[in-house]
Amino acid sequence: MTKWGTALVAACLGLGSVAQAQPITLERFGSFHVGGRLVELKDRPVREYLPTAGSVPLRIDPNGVHTVGQMYARFMVPAPQRGAAPMMLWHGAYLTGVTWETTPDGRPGWDEFFLRRGWATYVTDAVERGRSGAAMVPEIYAPPLHLPAQNPWERFRIGTGAGSYATRSVLPGNQFPSEPEHYQAFMRQVVARYLGTDDDVIAAYIALLERVGPSVVIAHSQGGALAWQVAQRRPELFRALVLVEPAGIGDAAQAARLKDVPQMLLYGDYVDQDPRWSVIRRNARGFAAAITAAGGKVEDVDLPSRGIPGNSHMVMMDRNSDQVAQAVQDWLAAQGLWR
Repeated sequence: MTKWGTALVAACLGLGSVAQAQPITLERFGSFHVGGRLVELKDRPVREYLPTAGSVPLRIDPNGVHTVGQMYARFMVPAPQRGAAPMMLWHGAYLTGVTWETTPDGRPGWDEFFLRRGWATYVTDAVERGRSGAAMVPEIYAPPLHLPAQNPWERFRIGTGAGSYATRSVLPGNQFPSEPEHYQAFMRQVVARYLGTDDDVIAAYIALLERVGPSVVIAHSQGGALAWQVAQRRPELFRALVLVEPAGIGDAAQAARLKDVPQMLLYGDYVDQDPRWSVIRRNARGFAAAITAAGGKVEDVDLPSRGIPGNSHMVMMDRNSDQVAQAVQDWLAAQGLWR
């Protein structure tokens, strides 16, 4: 046992299935930061400002050593454990670990789904997101990008394309909770994205895997592209890799480094009809083909072809998210990673 003590019982949520209505028994839970590097700044101007009304001016000298590139992780370990390895959930661009915690319409997310099935889960905020913190702009990081509300609606295959946010038109059969109050709940969790931070993000993910040990990694969108790159650097730290609509690929010249990592490539609906996502999937399939040609194993799952239609890019938030999670669970069990 750790300093968190013996088994802890989470409150009954009363949501969803009978299984979800039962309390969760935890052996331990907690959080930590990993990774990071030191950067020294010199010759920057000193700033003075008033922190709050009625206080006194505060003088901040930015010159000196800054810690940047660190990453936040929150973990929950169930009792008993049935997963044969820890499970990590890596989010996409403009997002944080909240992606996996609760859906915009209040249903339990994949974090809880897999925790209830006996997996020790690790949810992270990637470098420069959420509780990981950022760094000075432009001295250390480039200025961040911010998304207006119409961007995810039209780019994540929720709406019917350009201009659809203005009319709130939704793709036929789409299962994202697109009601105004639910979409606004989603936009509340969208954060800034800094550019030029990939090296820091990759280093932090490696530090996380080194601390926790070989793991099953479920990675979404930008997180999927980074997961492929991390796995090529340190394949021995991956027990399996589930890529949910990865937005990029690894290095095809080093595809053989992934041959011993079981992989699942998963895409939702309307991909081939979308001019952007069709190219992204074609590139991912080409990279997967290079892995299989090197002796690896990549299962390419097209959800509508499997009888699971209507998924947006935010698969883990769609109304059929549990059905998709069960398909992932079944695949992991088939790899001998669940007992």
